[in-house]
Amino acid sequence: MTTGPLSATRTTAEETSTASAADSADLSREMIAILDFGSQYSELIARRIRETKVYSEVLSYQTPIAQLQRLRPRGIILSGGPSSVYEEYAPKCDPALWELGIPILGVCYGMQLMVQQLGGNVERAERAEYGKASLYIDDPTDLLTNVEDGTTMWMSHADSVISVPAGFERLAHTDNTPCAAIAHHRRHLYGVQFHPEVVHSLGGMALLRNFVYHICGCEPEWTTATFIEEAVREVRARVGDKRVLLALSGGVDSSTLAFLLHRAIGDQLTCMFIDQGFMRKNEPERLVKLFKEQFAIPVVYVDASERFIARLQGVSDPEHKRKIIGDEFIQVFESESQRLGPFDYLAQGTLYPDIIESAGENIDPKTGERVAVKIKSHHNVGGLPENLRFKLIEPLRRLFKDEVRQVGRNLGVPDEIVQRQPFPGPGLAIRVLGELTRDKVEILREADFILRQEVNRSGRYNDYWQSFAVLLPVKSVGVMGDRRTYAYAVALRFVTSEDGMTADWARVPYDLLEQISNRIVNEVPGVNRVVYDITSKPPGTIEWE
Repeated sequence: MTTGPLSATRTTAEETSTASAADSADLSREMIAILDFGSQYSELIARRIRETKVYSEVLSYQTPIAQLQRLRPRGIILSGGPSSVYEEYAPKCDPALWELGIPILGVCYGMQLMVQQLGGNVERAERAEYGKASLYIDDPTDLLTNVEDGTTMWMSHADSVISVPAGFERLAHTDNTPCAAIAHHRRHLYGVQFHPEVVHSLGGMALLRNFVYHICGCEPEWTTATFIEEAVREVRARVGDKRVLLALSGGVDSSTLAFLLHRAIGDQLTCMFIDQGFMRKNEPERLVKLFKEQFAIPVVYVDASERFIARLQGVSDPEHKRKIIGDEFIQVFESESQRLGPFDYLAQGTLYPDIIESAGENIDPKTGERVAVKIKSHHNVGGLPENLRFKLIEPLRRLFKDEVRQVGRNLGVPDEIVQRQPFPGPGLAIRVLGELTRDKVEILREADFILRQEVNRSGRYNDYWQSFAVLLPVKSVGVMGDRRTYAYAVALRFVTSEDGMTADWARVPYDLLEQISNRIVNEVPGVNRVVYDITSKPPGTIEWE
């Protein structure tokens, strides 16, 4: 068996055959395809469709017609986007799309593109429309069945449809948008100027259900149970009799993946937990004991804390930190796997939001080409070398966090792990802002431990998507015991969210904040001030680095 470096993009004859098997499985599944024109909401559309228990996937607007036909989607949704359809380099789909005979729903830019390519007219609106708007329904059938007249929908557009193509009818309007929803009933082509996928659109889910169920004829059959069946089948087909090494962190993603892979390939799986020195207090010991004694899934424990802290000495840039941590993870895995191995595959609990934020796709307005718009690298997708000893296997990469939790429950993952708040792969290293030192990590570890204790005691742990402490790279003057102090500040971060794509700062009870603050200042040496972060995502991100 080969033990030298393997290209991450190399395809063997075995992989080609197993990929074909996976494709065949995909073709038997009902799906809705989302063609992405650069919208920040494209992945949210996919998530909303999956809430109807129908599979959906985001594809490039440049996806060839032949590939779409091979996928056989029951319906197609065209996303919004930042461009104007009349611009020189505006992204366009193949006009043959309209002749496929597949129901199509255009959202915002997608609707405008449909109108323009089929002979209608789109122009700059006299007045842009952003935010909530009341939708007045002119035709309550088909797409707008059970959508309440006057319901609130979310608008975000500066262009408007001036005239619709032949055969189209107006379904709804707003005070500022005459053509807020249109349809060509015979050809099953539909368009909406608003965004039904966002939570602010109160009638949005009813509209999407109408499209998915009544217009596309889909059945609600894509569940966590069916995902598990497909994933197990595909893992077995791809891996064969080879061995898999799993990067285990103890969070819901990697733990769920461990249960999934163990079901699929049993003893061919080896879990490796690398303690990089940035875990929460007592977590490495608890994790190893839990997996070995309760789950009967063997875990190899590697204490690499000295290696990581040495490489991060003097590094303060957060992107550089993530790259170093990702690179060191791979090096540790490679060296340890040679000792234990050999292994052919490295499994990671990468999720859809990880991929989106590490290299989100958008449209270059000058060329019309798709480009990467990086928000921040995630350690498991941003630090991989071009030549990798392992082939990557990431069965969860197209799932959102809430979907992974459901998969975990279905697999029997204990609730204490399933409900665990997300914890970044680089750990406390990216919650110590600026340059890392051992002392700073220990200060934050103790502050974080106090926060978690108090949140658990309050019974509010599950009320928050994430709750954590951040050590700020600033010191301030304080007074303790009638003496002047000059010490660090700790920021508390509590957010609520559905999927991590967007988040709002949580309105935490003052008495809980007070208790956390008092304990941190009194019990953690080196801290004399605690502040609370009230920034939502966007414009901020959940993590500070």
